[in-house]
Formats: sequence, C-alpha cells, structure tokens
Amino acid sequence: MLNMELPHNTSSTKRPSMNLAYLNSPDFSFFSDANKQLNYMIEQLQSDTYLNSEHGEIEQYIQTEGFEVLRCLFQGYLDLKASNENTASNIVSDEGIALTHIKHNTKRKLTTLFGDVAVKRKSYSRQAQKSTFPLDEQLNLPADQYSDGIRHRVAIEARKSSYDEVVETINQTTGGHIQKRQSLNLTQDVAQDFDKYYQQMRYLTPEETSDLLVLTFDGKGVVMRPDGLRECTRKAALKSKKLNSRLSAGEKKDRKRMAQVAAVYTALPYVRTPESIMKINSEEENVHSLKAVERNKRVWASIKDSAESVIEDAFLEALQRDPGQQRQWLVLVDGHPHQIKLINRVMKKHNINATIVMDFIHVLEYLWKAAWCFYKKGDNKVEKWIEKNALKILNGQGNQVAKGMRISATKQKLDKRQGVDKCASYLLKNKLRLQYGNALKNGYPIASGVIEGACRHLINDRLDITGARWSLDGAEAILKLRSLKSSGDFDDYWQFHKKESKQRTYG
Repeated sequence: MLNMELPHNTSSTKRPSMNLAYLNSPDFSFFSDANKQLNYMIEQLQSDTYLNSEHGEIEQYIQTEGFEVLRCLFQGYLDLKASNENTASNIVSDEGIALTHIKHNTKRKLTTLFGDVAVKRKSYSRQAQKSTFPLDEQLNLPADQYSDGIRHRVAIEARKSSYDEVVETINQTTGGHIQKRQSLNLTQDVAQDFDKYYQQMRYLTPEETSDLLVLTFDGKGVVMRPDGLRECTRKAALKSKKLNSRLSAGEKKDRKRMAQVAAVYTALPYVRTPESIMKINSEEENVHSLKAVERNKRVWASIKDSAESVIEDAFLEALQRDPGQQRQWLVLVDGHPHQIKLINRVMKKHNINATIVMDFIHVLEYLWKAAWCFYKKGDNKVEKWIEKNALKILNGQGNQVAKGMRISATKQKLDKRQGVDKCASYLLKNKLRLQYGNALKNGYPIASGVIEGACRHLINDRLDITGARWSLDGAEAILKLRSLKSSGDFDDYWQFHKKESKQRTYG
C-alpha cells in the first residue's frame, strides 16, 4: 500500500480511517497490481542505487516502469468492466437466431500504448452461428488486436516518416509493440473513410463570404512497384532494355505513376501592378502591403483516382462552398494541355463559369529559355530583356512579345532558336489565360504557389524519400493522411473514422 503523507495541519488520527475507506472500496482490488507497481517504483527511487543515478537514467526508468503502471490501470479497468457485465437473455445473430450458449471469461489480446492487456467478456453463440461479444461492441474494440491509441499514433507517425521509423518510434516511446506489416495495414485502415468524410461532413452549409474562390491543380510522379503502375507505363517498362549493373536510360521514368494534386481555398482580392510584381523601383518603396493569407484551404492528392476524378471533386467542393456561383471563381493552371482539357470538360459538365489564369512562374520559365537564345551565359543584359518582356506580358501584351521575339530571332539568324519558338507558341496558344492586366487590377492571384507547396509537402517530403517504392494502396493511404493534416481536418476525421469503424465491425 502506498504511504500517503498528510499535510502538516492534518491530524494523524484521521489517517487510519482514510486508508480503511480506501481498502474497503469494492473496486480497489482490480487496481491492486497498479498500486503494487507504483509502490515498487517508489521503493527503487528511494534506494541508494537510484539516488546516485543521473537524471537521464531516472527519466528512462520512470518512463519504462511507468508504462507498466498505466498498463495495470487499464487492465484493472477492463477486469472491472468484465465483472460488471450482466448476462443478457436476448442476444441474437445477424440472421435473427437466438444465441443461447453463454461462455464466461473468454479472452482476447489488446495491444495498447501501455502494453498488452487481456479483455475478458461473455461470449454468446450457437451451433453453426458466429459468436457475439456484447462487451466488445460497448468498448468499440477493433477487429484486430491494436487499440485506438496505437492506431492513432501509427497514422501520425506514418504520414511523417518511413514504416521502419514508425516501428522504431512506437517500440521506443510507448509500451506497445508493432511490426512493419501491421503498421502498413493500420495506416490503410485509418485512411479508408477519407472520401466518405468529405462527401458527408465538409461544408454542409455554404461559406458566408463574397471573397475569391480559387481552385488549382498539378501532377507529381511517384516511384511505384511494378504492380502499381498504370497499364501503359507497365508495358513501356517491360519493353525498355534493362542493364544488369545500373538503371537504363529512362528506366526510372517508366516506374512512376502520376498523382493528381488539387487545392481549393478562399482569398481576399489583392490588387497589384505589373511593376510591383517585377519589383521595379522597389528601392523607392518603404511601405509594402501584406498579402492576405489563404483561408479555408483544403489540399489533397490521389494516385489511385484518375486526374479527371480529382479535378471534378475539387469543383464539387467549390459548389458546396458557393452553390449559386455568386462569387468570382478562379482556376490556376500551369498550362499542361491535357489538364486544361479535363478542367474545361468538368466545367462544362457541371455548368460552371470560372476564369482560368496561367501561372506566371511557368510563363517566366519559358521566357528565360527564350532569353538564352539571344544572350550568352553571364551576360547581364539578359535581366533587362526579361524585365521588359515580362512587364509587357503582365500588361496583357503577350501576343506582341511572341511576335517580337520571333522577328528578332529571324533577323539575327539564330541557329539555336528552339527556346524562342517554344515560348512564342506557349504565349499565343494560351493568350486567353494570360490576361494578367485585368487579373492584377481585380486582385486575382497569378501564381500557383499553393499547389506547388502542396506537391512538395504531400508527395516530395514523404513519398519521394530515398529508396521508396510504393504499392498503389500504400501510397494512396499516405496521401490521404497527409492531406487531412495539411487541411487541418485530421482530428475531426479521426472521430468520424471511429464511428464508421464501429459500424463496419458491429453493424
């Protein structure tokens, strides 16, 4: 029994009655193991060995042995629940057949954050009928042996680092133990309600704002195992000539599958000038307006669903936010023809009117490639050329820039003018999406920093780690968990997932 020191102003005559009441508690016996473990730890901490130890050793001791105290408390609670479980007389199977055979103290193992515990409960069965355990449903125990705490911790760790590190972290920082295969299975199990959550739970009422509604998309390749590749990519990989000692040229490319990334958010209009974008005369400005941050931002990615499906989901989310299309809708793209084709198809399908804006950063990349056709590396004049033509594009004069650079290339009889022709074609083909003059006056965003950041965070930082090769289901689960975290929805999703899991397991 733990010796409890009384305050100095408390009479010692009260102590026996307090302990007697504690000992006579009907539930105390279930927690006696926890009490013994705690007393044992206190005795050890008071011993000469531990009094002469460094604080780090004591910290480690308390953590390790403390998990056993917590495990015993959990075990005591479960034993208490088992002792209070009443025998029911109306238990039936899924088919409505009465289960009349009752077996007491059946056990199952539950791996928790504190260690393994045994769940004792009554079993109701009948010949040719599956056994039923009412206490399992009451406790909402999972179908496997891993507790909610372990599942939650695995999901958090798996979205951040490799499964080997997940196993190491769980085994070193908790009282529970798990293997790599089980970690992967739990991650997929936790992520399975992602689509249902967003279909049922998000934006049950429209957003009450008139601010800009922005959608943006991009794609990013993920290195896959052969069975996770799309059919066309798998065939290309099989046709490629493999070398025995190293990767063949293009082999890695044929082992990737594109993940479609999407983002939807609300933003205040942010009026700028072309000169402010290019930072001309910035040295004369000592006061700068701050850009309003994005609000209600949701980002997600899928490697399993088609690109069109992800794009359509984004527009459906936008329709939940603004069903009457009363706000200004913007779609930021990087100019990929297939992506634009899919966006236009989805907009037509749902009768959506939105302004498509080309990402200005991609335009600048084309402009720089054209510039190096006119100037040698290291020539300082190239920046003035970029500044001049970028300002024209930002003022809505992309056509003139395209025509001008082609005429200049012809007059100078450039042999290597591929960058010029590509840039000119890009500007002319996307002229309707390069109306930056109006976009800046209306405060529209013209750069896709949100989606670029989403690609880095959702995919590069986790799925693109050295040596990673993904199965389709494994990559999809990680993308969903990282998407929930990035969108700030993981805690709400976890509660939703627990309800859905109970419904699947117990009906």
